[in-house]
Amino acid sequence: MKKGHLTIKDIAKDLNVSPSTVSRALKDNPDISLETRKLVQEYAKKNKYKPNALALSLRNQHTNIIGVIVPELANHFFSAVLSGMETIAEDKGYQVIICQSSEDYHKEIRNVQTLIKARVCGALISQAKTTTQYEHFEELLDNDIPVIFFDRICTGIDADKVVVDDYSGTFTAVEYMIKSGCKRIAFFSAPLHMEISKNRKNGYLDAIRKYHLPVEENLIRIADNKPLGYERAMEILQEPNRPDGFMAMNDYTASGILLAAKKLKLRIPDDISICGFSNSNISQDTDPMLTTMDQHPEKVGEEAMKLLLEKVENPEDTTRKNKIIKTSLIVRQTTHVLTDN
Repeated sequence: MKKGHLTIKDIAKDLNVSPSTVSRALKDNPDISLETRKLVQEYAKKNKYKPNALALSLRNQHTNIIGVIVPELANHFFSAVLSGMETIAEDKGYQVIICQSSEDYHKEIRNVQTLIKARVCGALISQAKTTTQYEHFEELLDNDIPVIFFDRICTGIDADKVVVDDYSGTFTAVEYMIKSGCKRIAFFSAPLHMEISKNRKNGYLDAIRKYHLPVEENLIRIADNKPLGYERAMEILQEPNRPDGFMAMNDYTASGILLAAKKLKLRIPDDISICGFSNSNISQDTDPMLTTMDQHPEKVGEEAMKLLLEKVENPEDTTRKNKIIKTSLIVRQTTHVLTDN
């Protein structure tokens, strides 16, 4: 045991658990098992643990500042989400600090440190695609900062979440393309360790299976931006048995696929159907305009901020809440238009 002032990190090390587990066990949080709570509390009592009074006073200062971490500010989806967040925050008298991780795990860690130093009263986070470790998120919880994940959620942290219905959205889009005549639909995904990618892939696969089409692993590629969309589409469209449809991870990828199809002088949608995801500005700037799934990003931002402010203003409420935002299919010119008979 360490001599001198015993800290949460000391207890965590001695009991071989995480600091966030110790922090929540000391507060008798029901998310922690009764056995672990008892173990931590008895250890703390036996070793005369006392909370750091200065740290507690700093944490309890209600700054009315909300911290937000997004992967990319230039992305239409995230900029629209932020607009929704700021509308609710301003109405409730809160200010917002915005950090950009630039899809970089190490920068995301620095973002978290910035929010802790700013003594934010809550954090809204959409994790970077390179993030596979979550200790920095636990540090927010250790500092009594409630966290809500949105869109790209962290499954390694027990926190509230606001997500788009990625599974149903992708299923609906792929089903629409099948009904409009597509038989071989490729799926261009983001890295598959991400929950958002897993859900969209599952929606794609289930739509394919529902209509008894073969699942072809060769038609599933990692491509989640315009350059990769163009490169992978150029490869797959020049194979002997090319696909007749593409379901893209986002509109930027879809625009790259569209560019490749036009480069190869394919007719759209007669030869190739394309569907994006997001209903971003680029979906209407392409020629032809993209069919896409509207994620209603402003609604995502509004619901995430409302949920966080509930946690900030009712810290004793430990109930876990998850909200799902439904998507809408926007049919434009890169798919055939179905008419009701």
